[in-house]
Amino acid sequence: MYRDPSKKLDFSPGCNIYSTVKRLRNTKRRQSEEFGPVFIQEPDDTIFALDSDEKKVTMNCEARGNPQPTYRWTVNGTELDLSTGFRYSLTDGSLVITDPREETDSGRYQCQASNSLGSVLSREALLQFAYLGNFSNRTRGAVSVREGQGVVLMCSPPPHSPEITYSWVFNEFPSFVAEDSRRFVSQETGNLYISKVQPSDVGSYICLVKNMATGSRALSPPTPLTLRTDGIMGEYEPKIEVHFPQTVMAAKGLTVRLECFALGNPVPTITWRKLNGNIPKKARLRKSQAVLEIPNIQLDDSGSYECKAENYRGGNAFRGQLQVYTYPQWTSVINDTRLDSGEELQWECKATGRPRPLYRWLRNGTPLFPQSRVEMVNGELIIRAVRPTDSGMYQCVAENKYGAIYSSAELRILASAPTFQSSVVRLVATLGKDVSLECKPRASPKPTITWRKGDRRIQPSKRTLLLRNNSLRIVNATRADEGTYVCRAENQFGVTEMTTVLMVKEAMRVELSPARVEVTVGESVVLSCKAIHDPSLDVVFLWMHNRQPLSFHQGGGHFEYIQTQSSNADLMIRNILLKHAGRYGCRAQTSGDTVFAEAELLVRGPPGPPGIVIVEEITDTTATLSWSRGMDNHSPISSYNLQARSPFSLGWQTVRTDPERVIGDMESAVAVDLNPWVEYEFRVVAINAIGTGDPSAPSRVVRTKEAVPSVAPTNVSGGNGRRHELVISWEPVSEEFQNGEGFGYIVAFRANGTRGWKEKMVTSADSTTFKYRDETFPPLTPFEVKVGVYNNKGDGPFSKVVTVYSAEGEPREPPTEVSAAALSSSKVQVTWKAPNPAPGRPFGYEVSYWKEAESEESAGKLKTTGSETSIVLGDLDGNTPYLITVKGYNSIGQGPASSPVYATTMKSRNL
Repeated sequence: MYRDPSKKLDFSPGCNIYSTVKRLRNTKRRQSEEFGPVFIQEPDDTIFALDSDEKKVTMNCEARGNPQPTYRWTVNGTELDLSTGFRYSLTDGSLVITDPREETDSGRYQCQASNSLGSVLSREALLQFAYLGNFSNRTRGAVSVREGQGVVLMCSPPPHSPEITYSWVFNEFPSFVAEDSRRFVSQETGNLYISKVQPSDVGSYICLVKNMATGSRALSPPTPLTLRTDGIMGEYEPKIEVHFPQTVMAAKGLTVRLECFALGNPVPTITWRKLNGNIPKKARLRKSQAVLEIPNIQLDDSGSYECKAENYRGGNAFRGQLQVYTYPQWTSVINDTRLDSGEELQWECKATGRPRPLYRWLRNGTPLFPQSRVEMVNGELIIRAVRPTDSGMYQCVAENKYGAIYSSAELRILASAPTFQSSVVRLVATLGKDVSLECKPRASPKPTITWRKGDRRIQPSKRTLLLRNNSLRIVNATRADEGTYVCRAENQFGVTEMTTVLMVKEAMRVELSPARVEVTVGESVVLSCKAIHDPSLDVVFLWMHNRQPLSFHQGGGHFEYIQTQSSNADLMIRNILLKHAGRYGCRAQTSGDTVFAEAELLVRGPPGPPGIVIVEEITDTTATLSWSRGMDNHSPISSYNLQARSPFSLGWQTVRTDPERVIGDMESAVAVDLNPWVEYEFRVVAINAIGTGDPSAPSRVVRTKEAVPSVAPTNVSGGNGRRHELVISWEPVSEEFQNGEGFGYIVAFRANGTRGWKEKMVTSADSTTFKYRDETFPPLTPFEVKVGVYNNKGDGPFSKVVTVYSAEGEPREPPTEVSAAALSSSKVQVTWKAPNPAPGRPFGYEVSYWKEAESEESAGKLKTTGSETSIVLGDLDGNTPYLITVKGYNSIGQGPASSPVYATTMKSRNL
């Protein structure tokens, strides 16, 4: 790569070339560094169904390592020769078995991963084959017992793997035997036990088994159960036929089922107890107490358990021991270790388990045995005076009779002559300051270090210190300290040297201006940083905000880096926000010195949100609020605005307060003119000379107290209705102004000229009308009407009094002078005269017409609207007589019909 020597490297903020190069080197080193195999995936216990459509099984194994690991597999301790047949193949490290066979492929599998640095063994995984054979077809003989006698029906299951479950069919599928205190199906033996046979038990019994892994089922031949005729079995004491083993071993965390069932007459009762304590509270009794089930079993559930079968003829008991074991689990593991040749290795691994685990050690997959330099005691491995040949992959194995776990680590023995990354280093020190010259060779074992300046060996003094890390420290550097320094490193494998050329320069100074500045939100400012330094050195600037490096790319365009000269760097902050306040630092760095200066930026802006709002007291129309001051952002808070919202408001609304103006030093006020019995939330907004700040978080929701209603209904009116009805209507009062529970209306009315008011209660808050009927008042009687409100607190105001007329009613008289004349063979014109004006005026007329030979129920109907008094009937039959009536109608109903008139249509011309 070519670079123009006349151009300087980019040392702008965010570009640190030194750290970038170092990071790239470290990444490359990690990628190229060799390491031993480390398992990513190990094989798991597998159950393969022989009747599966999938004709292969995969035992997983994958490891990472550099070089890439290779793999070997063993089954039951014997290595698999993958070249001997097509049935075995490797996919990466995983073993694929095609056409798996139980007789040759079942067993324990283990994977070994190896590369040039060593080998590791995976955990062992068990491969089992799942199958369920068929029952023997041999006919089963009948079982004959006396009534009252106990019986056991044998299942005799077919060959199977792994576990199966049992159930029994009675007479025909799917009628299953119901288990109760008298009948029990053991999931240990598979047999059906009937403690006392009844006549209803007579029939045919079939044992049904189900493979838990494959789901396949098998049915046994039927076993007939008959009753003997030579008498009934007498009563006898219980005999326990099913019980759990005398010693039950169970893994921690699993569910344990203890069975106990007895034959007897009368039917025995089963009870359980724990001899050395109480039965765990989590335990459950199943199948009429014949099964004690203990989920998630723990070590303290161990002990002696007893089941007892009793009837009034006697009792029988069985005791057994429940022991809980645990698989080994690591509490301390080994880690990769690098040692110099000749040092001592001390590794220790620890595991818990019950029984207590034993330990063994593997090196590169093979057992490690004690030797003169090798000691192994209780999980601890010591190798004294390690040699390069001790390098490799080690594994600590902790195992008990129930399982084994593996912890792996790589041991690398280092043996090399000293080397330096660079043979010559140029270092710049600052006059009057301390400087350290590093000496960090790579070597194993650790080398002996000596320093010299020129040809003179350096001896420690007050100004020249030899540090533990082999660095040379010079205190209060002077011009006389300039020169060439040589670090010499030597061990039994070789010797090498590194040269450091030290130059001492004047100390750099940094001027940052202005040192303190105040601005308002939205303004801009420029901070200028100037470095006074040795002109032979390049300077790099870094800007920081509150001691964190500024990101110019992620600053949202607010920050700009400006460098007009090599020794000057400006920071422009545009459109300043509140979050930009703080301390801004300028760090100037040369190869010999680093100087830091800070300036303070104060940003004035609208206030921050006040603290949480607390509702201290609530009445029907007021709420006493308090809050804590928020940030004033360098401009004093002048006042506060109190806001509220309710289910009836459009968002947040400013509320009136007491005092009317809430000034900036206040932290409480009273919101007034609230509506009673309304849920409110409150918040507070602070204001200063810059503007209005963000609101506080809302208060909790509170409801004002109830009060008597204060708002009367509006738009009271009425009219219409049926004859002798007074209809009154109004606009309902919004829930916002109902002021409490039990809200309703009071409708008051009186006929004009009368004194007493009639009042009626309307209990529904949503009602909008009220109808009053009195056949004593004539149509269109004027009434004075007003509507009031009430709730559980009392009566509220009435509306203004308005005049409402009672209903006219439906038309009372029929039209007069009705006549009908044929216009053609299909049309007849009907005319009439409106009845005399009176209450019940028609809104229109309905004309009915029907053939003389038919009944009036079949009449056709036509309606007119308004004051029309004639109509033409069409689509009539020719040369046919019709009867016609006319009646008035309005919104209330129809009036009486006129007397029928006759009209005969003309003859059709084609007749």
